Amino acid sequence: MIRDIQEEILKLKKEKDICILAHCYQNPEILEVADFTGDSFALSVKAAETKNKTVIMCGVKFMAETVKILSPDKTVLLANGDAGCPMAEMMDKDLIEQVKKSYSDYTVVAYINTTSELKTICDICVTSSSAVTICNKIENDKILFIPDCNLGDWVSKQIPNKTFKLLSGGCPTHARMSAEDVKKAKAAHPNALFLVHPECKPEVVELADYVGSTTGIMNYAKESDAKEFIIGTENSIVTHLQMECPDKMFYPLSKDCVCHNMKATTLTDVLNCCKGIGGLEINLDEDTRTKAKHCIDEMIRLG
Repeated sequence: MIRDIQEEILKLKKEKDICILAHCYQNPEILEVADFTGDSFALSVKAAETKNKTVIMCGVKFMAETVKILSPDKTVLLANGDAGCPMAEMMDKDLIEQVKKSYSDYTVVAYINTTSELKTICDICVTSSSAVTICNKIENDKILFIPDCNLGDWVSKQIPNKTFKLLSGGCPTHARMSAEDVKKAKAAHPNALFLVHPECKPEVVELADYVGSTTGIMNYAKESDAKEFIIGTENSIVTHLQMECPDKMFYPLSKDCVCHNMKATTLTDVLNCCKGIGGLEINLDEDTRTKAKHCIDEMIRLG
């Protein structure tokens, strides 16, 4: 049954000139029909480089918005219109405009996991893999980092010569994991290296053998000579690594590290999108798009 659906998707995307993007938190059956897989910003860059007229994002809404920002002439569809990102949606434009009044001499750095509307009032964007490099290159030594205080805390510790203002916000999925989870996992798997995403709490990050983006974690595990790993990010990465590296052992830090928004997209959602049914078309007015693109352009310039 799954293979039948996949074959129909592959047929339709060829007939209708569709490019399918899948964030690496998606399930394997979706990754198998995607043209590109990876982290959110890397996918939007790939989409901009393709000649396809239609792009389907298998991920969450802010990711599809980023695709539209970089590819305004393409039809951009979010495979499941209900797939949002709690972190991206927890701070809005009005809130940050008020905060900026109190920190007017700070450069506003927005994690890519933000809405297009919020990006319009930010100075520069970052990804989890580029945040340290970019914040280091910013001339201003005062940085207002939004929305993830955990990622911001990790970045600030790499750049002690700068002052960071952090707000209370972040990824609820990564925030579920605790130092106690790490202790239990290490006790159960004493020979395993602990790889963690910087969206986790500082108490968790401090115990890691490696800290990095989702792609960074996967690459580290693949290239390492070690044979056992505890994975401190969304549990789908454990599954993907188990499939790609069958000679190694991978253990989830917590069974509760599951992003339900990422799991909302099904293979049938992708099929229906290819048929022109369901999904959510992303439309941005040109003023919002160009203002949001400015902070992404700055990220590319400094990154």
